[in-house]
Amino acid sequence: MVGILFIVTLAWVNSRKVKWATRVQNTLALTKVLALIMIIVIGINYLAWGRTHNYRHIMVGTNWDPASIATAFYQSLYAYSGWGNVGLILEEIKDPTRNVPKAIAISFTSITVIYVLTNGAYLAVLTPSQMLSSAAVAVLFGNLTMGVMAWMIPFFVACSTAGSSNGVIFADARLLFASSRRGHIPRVFSQLHVHNCIPIPALIFIASITMMMFVTSDVVVLINYLSFSGSLVELGSMIAFFWFRIKQPDRHRPMKVWIGLPIIYFMVSVFLTVLPVVRQPLEVLVAVIVIITGLPVYYFTIHRQKKPQKLLQVMDKVEYLCQLVFLTVPEDKTV
Repeated sequence: MVGILFIVTLAWVNSRKVKWATRVQNTLALTKVLALIMIIVIGINYLAWGRTHNYRHIMVGTNWDPASIATAFYQSLYAYSGWGNVGLILEEIKDPTRNVPKAIAISFTSITVIYVLTNGAYLAVLTPSQMLSSAAVAVLFGNLTMGVMAWMIPFFVACSTAGSSNGVIFADARLLFASSRRGHIPRVFSQLHVHNCIPIPALIFIASITMMMFVTSDVVVLINYLSFSGSLVELGSMIAFFWFRIKQPDRHRPMKVWIGLPIIYFMVSVFLTVLPVVRQPLEVLVAVIVIITGLPVYYFTIHRQKKPQKLLQVMDKVEYLCQLVFLTVPEDKTV
């Protein structure tokens, strides 16, 4: 219930002003970074006192099965997945050609350093077996090192989760809006608020989908579902990337990278998409079924030229209702 209240609050903030949403995001991100720095400092203090025994034989018992490694990558890459949101909010960024590559480079470098140091701090206090068996490593770390102040860690974890949710609501709503504007999904999601130009229907839909994630209490399974789906999408994106590079070599590209990077990323995407099928076929099957359920919606509402009259009437009524309730209009009619 608390989680749902968080999502509703964040959706309301995002629906009011873009500035409010970005300020909330910056505040929560800063809180998370400060918490990680605190953990790193505690870990350095432990190492300074010579407590390095957990680093001995650290790789003993490691499972080198490729499918297991791919699944482990799901858990790791999820922590870095926020970089993808940058590409979804290009229209909200000033001078994206200059600022987007800079933002990705700075964020990736800084967060990689912080996360590596954080894991090093964990190992200074916890054994590998403790880390693997704990449902919340940071909370266990706080309980063992912070005494009466251990309550701060769950608070920081909640802030981190809220920040992640806020980023998803903010960015994915723009993804739906752009997709609808190009005719890939129903046009109701391309409506904007008449005053602040925020895609309210898309935002509410994303918030609703986010709240549906509370049906399971197993976060690891949920991450595996989402990570496989994301890897599949990224694999398709890389195939499209190479297709356009070959078929349209002279097309204007504001941002262009060395071809070796997409090739490496493509191979990683294949690795992360194919191998988990062997390790976790049930979870992969569920993810594929969820994706496939969108095909009938796409076929009847977008692809099919001659749509059923009843369906058109329903779609028109939904659009009209959204305009009345949320004060939204199609993009070209905003004021």
